[in-house]
Amino acid sequence: MMTEKRSSNWILGISAFYHDSAACLLQAGRIIAAAQEERFTRKKHDPGFPRNAVQYCLREGKVSLSDLSYIVFYDKPLVKFERLLETYLAFAPRGITSFLAAMPVWLKEKLLLKDLLKKELVGLYEGFKKSELPPLLFTEHHESHAASAFYPSPFERAAVLCVDGVGEWATTSAWLGEGNRVTPLWEITFPHSLGLLYSAFTYFTGFKVNSGEYKVMGLAPYGRPKYVKTIFENLIELKSDGTFRLDMEFFNYCTGLTMTNGKFDSLFDGPLRKPESPLTQREMDLARSIQEVTEEVMLRLGRTLHRETNAENLCLAGGVALNCVANGRILREGPFKRIWIQPAAGDAGGALGAALAGWHLFENKPRKVCTSGDDMRGSYLGPSFSNEEIEQFLKEKNAPYVRLSDEELFARIADEMASEKVIGWLQGRMEFGTRALGRRSILGDARRPKMHEP
Repeated sequence: MMTEKRSSNWILGISAFYHDSAACLLQAGRIIAAAQEERFTRKKHDPGFPRNAVQYCLREGKVSLSDLSYIVFYDKPLVKFERLLETYLAFAPRGITSFLAAMPVWLKEKLLLKDLLKKELVGLYEGFKKSELPPLLFTEHHESHAASAFYPSPFERAAVLCVDGVGEWATTSAWLGEGNRVTPLWEITFPHSLGLLYSAFTYFTGFKVNSGEYKVMGLAPYGRPKYVKTIFENLIELKSDGTFRLDMEFFNYCTGLTMTNGKFDSLFDGPLRKPESPLTQREMDLARSIQEVTEEVMLRLGRTLHRETNAENLCLAGGVALNCVANGRILREGPFKRIWIQPAAGDAGGALGAALAGWHLFENKPRKVCTSGDDMRGSYLGPSFSNEEIEQFLKEKNAPYVRLSDEELFARIADEMASEKVIGWLQGRMEFGTRALGRRSILGDARRPKMHEP
């Protein structure tokens, strides 16, 4: 792609318009700031343009849009549209309802995404002109995941495995990271997806897709692997090397507005659980079963990638890489000496990966491996607030407060938790990613049964 190069070394990465929108700012390949839009709007998994996250990143870097070398978007919408059309054609005339629901959005907005992004960016600041915008680049979805996994890792050379629902076409992809390059090796394509298989069970057990998968993982220890054989015999054909195919007769995500269908119901003892209804042993057994299937697939994929690359290290990204139980098994039972997982492994991390791909792949800039620390800085990349700023905010809101020394604060918090109070904890820069790592956390006494209640 030909574009005018600027002398600046600032790059902004953006992920948006699906779920977990985010922004990330780099300076000379160094991560300056990154944040998800949901942390500002309080809208869980906010898919909209990350207006607040972009403004925060630029503010943190003390730069403007016109100072940037590039703005890089985390996937290629035209390729995704191609997949959408080919899928509808392959299953026609089934799927007409889904087709009619999707097309207006694509024709109105997503096919003109470049113009939409420019409009949103120009609208961030009063008086800013479109002519002042830097060039806008697009990476592939799994390329963004791979870049987010390898470049911040402490490895000079590593195998990279990306597993999610679906990007443009890829649902699982393997890469080799060496120096400043990530090289694609192979991929599994839509509709065959481990992430979508897991999401099908998320949907079937009554949780929200792209949101409730962690609840399924948390439910698994309470169940039995009762349906593992049923899953392998009917839903997924798994080969010894970890590659797989799904039997689409049991799924509805290619042709309808749901994840599963009646044939899926018949395999698992009745219809899906209604959201918010009581959980039964069946849901626990389903959760345990799909969890074990997921772990087996990931283990086999890891072994294959190790055999093909002879790499000692493994990097992981994509939504399935948030499955910490599977990751633990790869570390304990897999052939790799070390693994590194992108903390923002889902689509939010795509903003980071897009920016890093722009720096290393498009600009071909060298990579300095951070072996003595953490290039993600503990994933503490979001905004922070001083005591004075917090106090001013509380005064403006007429909120009651008391200011304590650390010694007084810790004793007070311990007493409150022992009294079965729930504590909201804010400290330093906010985490980037889905895990609460002590900076934005909800604290409670795990010894108390009351703390486990909704």
